[in-house]
Amino acid sequence: MWMNDLPPFAPFFIAALLALITRGWLRSLIVLATPVLGGLHLWLDVSPGIVTTVSILEHELTLMRADRLSLLFGYLFHIAAFIAAIFALHVRDTTQSVSSLLYAGSALGAVFAGDLITLFIFWELLAISSVFLIWARRTERAIRSGMRYLVIQVSSGLLLLAGAIVQYYQTGSLAFDFIGLEGISGWLIFLAFGIKCAFPLLHNWLTDAYPEATPTGTVFLSAFTTKVAVYALARGFPGTELLIYIGAVMTCFPIFYAVIENDLRRVLAYSMINQLGFMVCGIGIGTALALNGTVAHAFSHVIYKALLYMSMGAVLYRAGTVKGSDLGGLYKSMPKTTLLCIVGACSISAFPLFSGFVSKSMVMAAMIEEGYDYLWLALLFASAGVLHHAGIKVPYIAFFAHDSGIRTQEAPLNMLIAMSIAAALCIFIGLQPLYLYALLPWEVEYWPYDTTHVLTQLQLLLFAALAFVWLHKQGLHPPEMSAVNIDAEWIYRKFMPDTARSVFSFLKKTGNSIEDTFHNTLKDAVKTMISTRLGRFNLAASWPTGSMVFWIAIILGIFLVADVITLNLPVTTRQ
Repeated sequence: MWMNDLPPFAPFFIAALLALITRGWLRSLIVLATPVLGGLHLWLDVSPGIVTTVSILEHELTLMRADRLSLLFGYLFHIAAFIAAIFALHVRDTTQSVSSLLYAGSALGAVFAGDLITLFIFWELLAISSVFLIWARRTERAIRSGMRYLVIQVSSGLLLLAGAIVQYYQTGSLAFDFIGLEGISGWLIFLAFGIKCAFPLLHNWLTDAYPEATPTGTVFLSAFTTKVAVYALARGFPGTELLIYIGAVMTCFPIFYAVIENDLRRVLAYSMINQLGFMVCGIGIGTALALNGTVAHAFSHVIYKALLYMSMGAVLYRAGTVKGSDLGGLYKSMPKTTLLCIVGACSISAFPLFSGFVSKSMVMAAMIEEGYDYLWLALLFASAGVLHHAGIKVPYIAFFAHDSGIRTQEAPLNMLIAMSIAAALCIFIGLQPLYLYALLPWEVEYWPYDTTHVLTQLQLLLFAALAFVWLHKQGLHPPEMSAVNIDAEWIYRKFMPDTARSVFSFLKKTGNSIEDTFHNTLKDAVKTMISTRLGRFNLAASWPTGSMVFWIAIILGIFLVADVITLNLPVTTRQ
């Protein structure tokens, strides 16, 4: 049947074109129906083993390569797009509607790409389509942040293209399968994936741009870009030990920035890097249990992170701010949003019976099985840290901490519906993990609810919660204050601009000094010449206009005679 060969991105691209030329309820219906119809097509018509190719310039591009890994991410992206579409149902902005559809379609195109050139095309479309969700906020900060975001994302694509070209030159193949770090092409592609996965020192585009997007745009952003990178690493670099150490750093360092951050959406951005670290560790371990844990955690993470971003988006939409120093006591005005946010907080903190527990524990178990005891302790510390800043700080500061005096309305109905669907999925996956495990790419021989896992996690969460309370009671917890915190982005937001200004100022001063010296030297030389006898010679004086014309006529005559002689023409002298 021809529908089997229809790539999953196609419905979203067609819908984006329709959304561009329609308005009102019809456009909303298109945006909402696309992930539903696309998801049904993927579930019913696309099965493992289906491949769709197209020939361009003597090269065969694989637009769709379906297997269990790509299919799981396909299901996930359709669910995420549907939830985000409901959350944004009240938006009447053409830019956001079209961009969100193109963005979701590009993510699907990337995870079903069977070759590096097709991957590159959708890799760059991800960057171009998503930046409009940042610019759509139409503030100066959003515009500047979006520009930095675009430069970094496009640079990632250029590295991917360079790696693909070198790979083709060395092997004669563009297939997107296991790549490894054996040659320069592998390192280039690895770095390209690392940028989008927010590796340490390459992560600032995420913490810089996501908090500046629109309340609805951030929900879309949280679902696709980094998860495409996780998929790409799982496809191209499973078992690469370097990833274990990179992932361990990713889980730990964001905690310290999240604790002192005032912008609650930026706190969630740091916690996203923390959670990505668990997935990167799983890919580096490379066993079936670890890779299943990575994919399962990516699935859980998209849903509970979307729930947390939606709750903060609802706060921003109603209260006009997500600054912790300005919020507090919102549970009185937004009790339903408060409850739903707490569900997301329990999920990201990996409480038993919530989705984060049944996926994160797989990666932790794989780490112990492979003998990485010290790194397991680092991940244990990171698990406590995420409870501290995302599980407790975000809901506590926004909804409880103190009464800010803000009285507003509950979130709009469409937002509550979207958050409720995400919350229900978080609880369902936590209660019935076998349904998620059945979709995983490799056979699962794991059960999270044994005594050891449950007791260990409950003890960890209890002591982390007590630490938070004690720090607050002792006045040792960093207070919420209106400030801008930057980390490694200091290099390109502070150091490089200041250095460029200093160098430009030095060059300008040096140039002015040289120019002044030259003018003074020339002036002194002119004065010296005038004071000599040569300066008093007649040629140095002012000449009358008639004399000047006379001498010019003589010079022109000399040139005319010389020209005639060189042409060997006879010269006639008239008496």
